[in-house]
Parts: sequence; C-alpha cells; structure tokens
Amino acid sequence: MTNQRVAGRYTLQHEIGRGAHGAVWAAYDEVLGRTVALKRLGRASGPGIDAARAEREARLAAQLGHPNVVAVYDLVTDDGDTWLVMEKVDGQALSAVVRDAPLSPDDAARLLAPVADALAHAHGLGIVHRDVKPSNILAGPEGAKLTDFGIARGSGDATLTRTGLVTGSPAYLAPEVAVGGQATPASDVWSLGATLVHLLTGRPPYHRDDLDNAPLAVVYRIAHEDPPVVAGAGWLAPLLATTMAKDPQARPTMAEVRDQLARTAHAAEHTMALPAVPAIRRTSRVAAAAVAALVLALLVVAVLALRPDGDRTPTTRDTPSSSGGPTGATGPTTSPATPTAAELEEFARTYVATASSDPDRGLAMLTPAYQAKSPDYASFWGKVKNPEIVDLSADPARMSVTYRYSYVLQGQGRRREWVTLFLVDQGGNLLIDNASAG
Repeated sequence: MTNQRVAGRYTLQHEIGRGAHGAVWAAYDEVLGRTVALKRLGRASGPGIDAARAEREARLAAQLGHPNVVAVYDLVTDDGDTWLVMEKVDGQALSAVVRDAPLSPDDAARLLAPVADALAHAHGLGIVHRDVKPSNILAGPEGAKLTDFGIARGSGDATLTRTGLVTGSPAYLAPEVAVGGQATPASDVWSLGATLVHLLTGRPPYHRDDLDNAPLAVVYRIAHEDPPVVAGAGWLAPLLATTMAKDPQARPTMAEVRDQLARTAHAAEHTMALPAVPAIRRTSRVAAAAVAALVLALLVVAVLALRPDGDRTPTTRDTPSSSGGPTGATGPTTSPATPTAAELEEFARTYVATASSDPDRGLAMLTPAYQAKSPDYASFWGKVKNPEIVDLSADPARMSVTYRYSYVLQGQGRRREWVTLFLVDQGGNLLIDNASAG
C-alpha cells in the first residue's frame, strides 16, 4: 500500500500503528506539504459503525482544540474507504514505553498531568472519552497527547453502544461501566487511575499471571474485586486510591487529579534536589562569630600594647586557662551562636522532606548515638508519603522544634502526629539528638 494516494492528496509512506479499529499510516500531504497520520476505519458502505466513529472523533477532537489532544485535520473517503487525517506525533504509545520497565512515580505524574488537563477540558465541554488507556496516549517530544475519541460521547450524542457490546477496553473500564452503566467523567477518572497502575507496574490492572485474563474474566474482577494496590506507587498511592474508588461519587474530579499530579510531581522534584541548607547556614553563623571574636581579641591586644607596662592589668590570657587550655591563649573561648527560631523551623521542614524522600539522608541528620537508638528508622520513613507540616514552633533556648504533620503511611492511610525534635550543634551542624512523638 506504500505510495498509494488517498483522496488525491495524501501519499501513504509506512504503517506506524495498528489497533482494534484499523491501521494508522504516516502519509505526506501533497497540498500543504506536511507529514500527517491517516487512520483507515473501514468501508463507508459497511454497517456504519466505523463511519460514525470517524465522524465523532473528527468532530469532538476539533471541538476540543487542546495541545495535549492529537489534532484531527480532516475526514475523507477514497474508493469506499473512510480515512481520518490526524496530526502525526513522533513518539510511542505509553503501553510501548513501559513494555521493558515501569515508570517511577515522578515520571508517570509528569506524563499524565497534561493528559488529565486535556480530559478536564473535555469534561468541561460535556465530552467523556470512554477509552482512556496507555495505548491511546502518545509520548511525543512536546509532551503526552491523548488520541482516539472514536467512542467518546458528547452531552448531545446518542450512545454507540449496542446490546451485548461493552464500549471501551476491558482492563481500564470503571466498575459502573463494566456492569452496563453509563460512562461519566468519573469513569474517565477511574480509567486514568487504571492507566497510572499500568505505568507503575508495566502491565494492565487486574492482570494475574495465574488467572484467566480473557476480557470477560477481567471485567468480572473489576466488578467484584478491590482495586489493585501498587507497591511502588510511592507518593502517588493516595491518588490511586481515590481515582479508583468503587463509588464514582468518591472520586476526585479530573481537574483535581490534574492539579494533584502537577503539584506532587513538582514537589517531589523540589524535595529530591533540596540541600541540607540549615547545616550550611549554621556553619556560616559560627564562622562569623569566630571572626568577630578574633577581631575583638586583636583590638584588645593592640590597646594593651600601647599602654605603659606598669599600667597593664592581668587578663585571663596571661594566666593558665581555667578550661585546661594552653597558657597565653590569643583569645577567649567562643561558643557557637544559638540558632534562631527561624533556623530551627527551617531545619524541621528540611528534615521531614528529606527523610520521606531519602531515608538514608534523613538518618544522617541524627547524631550517631540517636542513630543507634533508631533501628526501625528506614522501614518507617520508607513508607511515609506526602508529608505536610501544618503547625510549627521552635524554642531556641531549649534547642527544640515542635511540629504537627500529616502524612500517608503506605497501606494504612493518612495520619496526623505531633513531634518534638531535640537538637544539638556539632561542629556547626544541627543534628537531632532525641525526639518525642504523640
């Protein structure tokens, strides 16, 4: 079929994909001089279902006009065949991206946030996609793009579902749709959550190696089993739990999903790159105090040197040090400046962010003695996700900082807890020497 011309202007180059509803070809538009994608949808003289799908996809995609939706340029017929002319995206479907290895929570969130934005835009226009899945999302150089609105349904459309026909891909169907209910925006939310499961695990949700994975068997499990729990979901675990809630009313809106994906992905990047700044700032304060003490000592020496010998009065520097130091020390012993309340609070914020994202780095913020008393440190902090400090106060006189924070403990849901950290200064670095929780 290579070099075949469609509708007198599109020259087919090579097949770039194939799905349940037809092949997709790269083609060159001879009129506008650009490469496009052509999807062959079947004979226009057939039963009409493919032609109806094509018309719907063209109309709805054109109505959306969103940068993260694959643009539809035209709908043409040629020699009895119906072809959809679309934007060509130079990238793979997400189902192919995760074929060799699943994605990290951060990477999955970055990919799906713009897709959630496109779906939120569609829902705002009264359009439900009804077939959100990894193979319908393309990872292009300009970000992920959603495609295949062929079974999407606008608020004024009659359904394309026929008796006995389940519309959509079984593994990503919401429970209410799997049992024959009407698809709604909440159903797209479920399907995006199921897509997220696939990205984090490398395989469709409800897939079981030791069970029948035929479509009807999968639909049965969706309708009767709890949603899968993904061990590697990390900070995305709470979002997965809400998007795949059995009750559609308990799911967030797609706009809320979008905001959460964008916000937590950004926060995770910021947290992973966050340096232990309090230690650096404390070192600077101690160094400043030492310099000030040295300048003061030099001034005292200069004044005494100008006075007559008979007028000199004994100083502590002329006598053995009361602390056992060497005789004739050049200046008084200085102690590190007490940290301010703001510095203690900054330390607490950094500690919570660091411990939850990298328990090894968090453990290094404890004194060696307290590390030895904390054998379960890594196992606890490795399960803490999405920590948020909601109240914070410091007491510089006691070298302590108290905070109340909310966090998700993997497998046990969200918790709130009061914690007090007792700090010490070791060589200019603040370290945790003890802590109490309640």
